[in-house]
Amino acid sequence: MISLHLTFLHPSIKIEEKASTANQTISHLDNRWRKGHENSAMAASVPRPHSPALSTITSPPPLPPHPPTISLSPPSPTPKTPTIRSRLSKICQQGQPHLARQLFDTIPRPTTALWNTIIIGFICNNMPHEAILFYARMKKTSPHTNCDNYTFSSTLKACAEARNLRVGKAVHCHFIRSLSNPSRIVYNSLLNMYSTCLSSTNGEMGYTGFSNFGFAKYDAVRQVFDTMRRRNVVAWNTLVAWYVKTERYTEAVMQFRRMIRMGIIPSAVSFVNVFPAVSSLEDYKNANALYGFLVKLGSEYVNDLFVVSSAIFMYAELGRVDLARMIFDCCLERNTEVWNTMIGGYVQNNFPIEAIELFLQAMQLDEVVLDDVSFLSALSAVSQLQQLDFARQLHACIIKNLAKLPVIVVNAVIVMYSRCNCIHTSFKVFDKMLERDVVSWNTMISAFVQNGLDDEGLMLLYEMQKQKFKIDSVTVTALLSAASNLQNQDIGKQAHSYLLRHGIQFEGMESYLIDMYAKSGLIRMSQTIFEKSGTGDRDQVTWNAMISGYTQNGLVEEAFTAFRQMLELNVTPNARTIASVLPACNPMGNIELGKQLHGFSIRHLLDQNVFVGTALVDMYSKSGMINYAEHVFVTTPEKNSVTYTAMILAYGQHGMGERALSLFHSMQSFGVEPDAITFVAVLSACSYAGLVDEGLQIFDLMEREYNIQPLIEHYCCVADMLGRVGKVFEAYEFIKELGEKGNVLEIWGSLLGACRLHGQSELAEVVAKRLLEIDTRNNMTGYQVLLSNIYADEGKWKNVDKVRKEMRERGLRKEIGCSWIEVGGHMNCFMSKDEEHHHSDEIYEMLEGLAIEMKGAGYRAFQNSNPELIS
Repeated sequence: MISLHLTFLHPSIKIEEKASTANQTISHLDNRWRKGHENSAMAASVPRPHSPALSTITSPPPLPPHPPTISLSPPSPTPKTPTIRSRLSKICQQGQPHLARQLFDTIPRPTTALWNTIIIGFICNNMPHEAILFYARMKKTSPHTNCDNYTFSSTLKACAEARNLRVGKAVHCHFIRSLSNPSRIVYNSLLNMYSTCLSSTNGEMGYTGFSNFGFAKYDAVRQVFDTMRRRNVVAWNTLVAWYVKTERYTEAVMQFRRMIRMGIIPSAVSFVNVFPAVSSLEDYKNANALYGFLVKLGSEYVNDLFVVSSAIFMYAELGRVDLARMIFDCCLERNTEVWNTMIGGYVQNNFPIEAIELFLQAMQLDEVVLDDVSFLSALSAVSQLQQLDFARQLHACIIKNLAKLPVIVVNAVIVMYSRCNCIHTSFKVFDKMLERDVVSWNTMISAFVQNGLDDEGLMLLYEMQKQKFKIDSVTVTALLSAASNLQNQDIGKQAHSYLLRHGIQFEGMESYLIDMYAKSGLIRMSQTIFEKSGTGDRDQVTWNAMISGYTQNGLVEEAFTAFRQMLELNVTPNARTIASVLPACNPMGNIELGKQLHGFSIRHLLDQNVFVGTALVDMYSKSGMINYAEHVFVTTPEKNSVTYTAMILAYGQHGMGERALSLFHSMQSFGVEPDAITFVAVLSACSYAGLVDEGLQIFDLMEREYNIQPLIEHYCCVADMLGRVGKVFEAYEFIKELGEKGNVLEIWGSLLGACRLHGQSELAEVVAKRLLEIDTRNNMTGYQVLLSNIYADEGKWKNVDKVRKEMRERGLRKEIGCSWIEVGGHMNCFMSKDEEHHHSDEIYEMLEGLAIEMKGAGYRAFQNSNPELIS
């Protein structure tokens, strides 16, 4: 076998290219063409369908055994090439390249120009695979016909469109052997072929042995570019676009500058290519410089619609919607893409009102035809607004303007209604869909989970499996979230097992698993997953999930230890980190540590974040520093419903019911809609402050005006609110009227507390019996202790003994009390009858001394008829 030593791509690169490799590829393609030509029959006018890969390309349509005689006018014994070429070109332009090929086959010795005409005809009719096969036939059957620059350029274009890197490399070898001085057209086509094939999935998967050509995958385009002696703007554009595709944005900008320094005048496409690189680098200074340079080049560039869309997108990505709108307003003619880009820029930067106004303005113009992208942007804007009236109007508008709703648009409608707290309408839209894809199922399942309907989400997941839809990472993410919300260990373990069995991996999977197990009470399982992830693989999200898990499970020391380790490993905490670790300050009673975290957030510019602000409000209020909490709330620039809820709850816990009500009413004037948790906070505030009438009025408005269905927590608040002011019998009647919805331990338990507060032991016995009927999982410990205390308050010691005996028989144990105290920067934890502390003897000696002094001061301890402690 003869080996050819070729110098190509760069003078310093020597590549041993076996000549048979390219020839075998072309021979294989030609054999496939001949086989189909000899064994099949076809109507010449039927075009071939586009195939996704070369391996699936079937032979070009064969010809009849005796080709029909096609007479040309005027008749000539020796047809002239220009006449035949023009006829072939015209037939291809009419969309019948196979008929043109039939005419071509009647020519005894076709010239290179005629071969090129058929190849180009196939490409123009979106048949790149047929163009490649025809090139293979040319190399096999007409070895003496010289391929020229147009032959190679056209074939390389076909390889790019077919994403066929293997044949593209073979053509590359052919023109190196055939052309001593390839034109810039050939090199530009070669650049385009490599950049297109290597940036596509098929190209990457089909690329094997590419290193044999002497360069790595991501350097291929650059090295081809470096071999070009003369480079025009097309070559530079291809190189810049290649760097953007491979996310090497700095290099893209550098090459654009290099092109300018070399005196190459950029085209409109040059700016379209480089603008995304600048926006990805978040380089506002360079963005202004580039756009200023664009303006200097003249109105032809400024008014180019592709440039306008790209510039609007660039400034929107940089957060400068004002400049994007300025470019939009200066555009003389706007097509649908320009309108969509501007509307999408508003949505991306959370300006939903401006996006909807622009969308409505576009609808009123006859020259603007709104498409799917327009409606998708409008749906996203309404989702941000969470306005149900807007949602219904937009849905009606979409139905009116689109004859057939694409699946992607219907999926967005489902999301819009779910964000507007109208999950039932979301399900109606989903249920009426005639065609669903995996995204449709995932969207509806996620909507259920995000709206607190986890059981419904799980039921829909089972239905999805029944209908043979494949569960993907998005589905499992929703499943893990449902398991976390339900605190259901079994569902969480099943989801984890499914991931392991099917080898599903996705970004952030460890974080979801850590969060799920932590919320299900399996914090040690979360810790195991966290430790297995490896120090180098832990990002901010993973650390945040673990810290939050420790905090939620009361392991406050572990939470702070993890936070310190995170800092030691130079992992920069973000707003979520601070918001996760701040709640750990409250159980420790360490307000100084909370202040340190507050200072840390200020130094790192995190204190203005809505999540940090909310956590600070909660931390200060629970530490008794309501003024600090109020100051943080006022100075937080961005407030959401959670922030308002935290402040309302803080006012309520400090007995400031009037302020809580005032803040509740004012939040709506700032465009913040209350959610179910907000109503829990304001009802609790009314309960603490004794504002019964106001609380009942808000409870009535919750469902009637805000379309929020009452939850167990709301019923508990109303029962507690009535019980606190002595209306225990009204509370009892309220719970009875709930029927089955009231058969919940927490609701009756709140009434039991009110019975003790107002000395209603007889009603307490009735409530206790009802609690025993409801309880099926031995969760009665706290309520039994409460009932025992009610009897003890009235001196009914026999009843006290009876209750405690029942507790022992049922295996109920009272949780041991626990306290913390910080001494010398070290946190000390104590439990009831704790003797494990190394200073326990001194501590109890001090307690005995204090007890003697208290007794001497006249203090008399409460005497229990049965001194036995339930421990």
